[in-house]
Amino acid sequence: MADVLCSEQFGSGAARGCRAALDGSLQWEAWGRRWWGFSGAFTAKPGGRDGGGGVAPGTASPPFSRLLAVFLPQGFPDSVSPDYLPYQLWDSVQAFASSLSGSLATHAVLLGIGVGDAKASVSAATATWLVKDSTGMLGRIVFAWWMGSKMDCNAKQWRLFADILNDIAMFLEIMAPILPFCFTITVCISNLAKCLVGVAGGATRAALTMHQARRNNMADVSAKDGSQETLVNLAGLLVSLLMLPMVSDSPSLSLSCFFFLTALHIYANYRAVRALVIETLNEQRLWLVLRHFLQRGEVLGPTSANQMEPLWTGFWSSVSLSLGAPLHHVTSSVSELQQLVEGHQEPYLLRWDQSRNQVQVVLSQMAGPEAILRAATHGLVLGALRGDGPLPEELEELRNQARAGPEKESWVVVRETHQVLDKLFPKFLKGNILLLHGSWTFSPEALPSPIPTPLSGRWKTWTPLCDLKSRSQFPCLQDGEVRTV
Repeated sequence: MADVLCSEQFGSGAARGCRAALDGSLQWEAWGRRWWGFSGAFTAKPGGRDGGGGVAPGTASPPFSRLLAVFLPQGFPDSVSPDYLPYQLWDSVQAFASSLSGSLATHAVLLGIGVGDAKASVSAATATWLVKDSTGMLGRIVFAWWMGSKMDCNAKQWRLFADILNDIAMFLEIMAPILPFCFTITVCISNLAKCLVGVAGGATRAALTMHQARRNNMADVSAKDGSQETLVNLAGLLVSLLMLPMVSDSPSLSLSCFFFLTALHIYANYRAVRALVIETLNEQRLWLVLRHFLQRGEVLGPTSANQMEPLWTGFWSSVSLSLGAPLHHVTSSVSELQQLVEGHQEPYLLRWDQSRNQVQVVLSQMAGPEAILRAATHGLVLGALRGDGPLPEELEELRNQARAGPEKESWVVVRETHQVLDKLFPKFLKGNILLLHGSWTFSPEALPSPIPTPLSGRWKTWTPLCDLKSRSQFPCLQDGEVRTV
């Protein structure tokens, strides 16, 4: 066999070699995608250009590879995250099950409105439909205002919540014709739930697309996801055309099919969300990584932390962490402000309410990502003092002090934890930033903020103007109170 003259690799395809044929032409190996392992060889005609429009029939890439290119982002798998394929496969399964369940629900709603019933009033059906739609529109606006800012940092949990709520909404639609005396209320509640699903599902889909896109190709990833969903829905539509005539005359059979599809839908959703390995540290993942570090001195990698992250429960940790709180919510007197400032040089102020296990953090304008990560870590460490798990010796002493001391001594514990973090945080930061155990990244936006981000793009901040002990140099301090200027 002739030696390889040269090789080439185009996009995410596997590298292929080129040999000299007996007639002097170039003999190229077949194109193939690495993850499918295509192999083989074909001969390019002497005048042709392989890889372009001039390739003769029989010399092109495998048809299956071409079909995949229609539904996968360009450059796959290098252009997407490693968890893209398992997530999309399970997501397609859940979308197929949801499509079939939706057909059963739509059939039930149309039956309840009066389609096929000669006695049904068109105006009554129209009024019911308008009330249903208007209820959902109002709910969509309120829910987006109320929960929109919380979905980025808990995308997996909200994604699962949206799909379960969608199943509940379809169940209400199926039950609506059985309860004709409250049909309108039932379909209104169902449509309201579906609109909430639309907000949560759309918002979390955007967050997951940002995670999956690795070459600034969010538009391509989103478009191909839409193509995959369209293909799955088309298959669901064809199967629904066969399924509905068989179950439409039997409510018990229809309910049995719905419960089976719902179980499949929830299971596929769980597997899809569990397959995600998000490298961004939100509050839950930061707490898991920090707890493991405090107990074993090691930093969990992204894969391990994502597998341990709670999905069904655990939207909120035991400590209430308010990162980016305004200064006037934290302190109202000079003495309190002095207590917050003394004992450290970090660009943040932290107040700990032991009775409610609430931590409020005020960030300086000089606080960068590292300082914000330390502030969040500091707050979670204080929350750990209220727990029962094992802690390093220094923190164990502070835990005993916090449990024995009065409420007014909380600021003393906070000051002592500053000193402990001066020793522990550099090791913890090294395990994350230097990627010793994985590719963790940190973005302040991944942690919850209790208030909207100002138009300047900064967090709520405080600025030290002078020495607090020199009140005459601090014109905004009068009569022991902090006033805004």
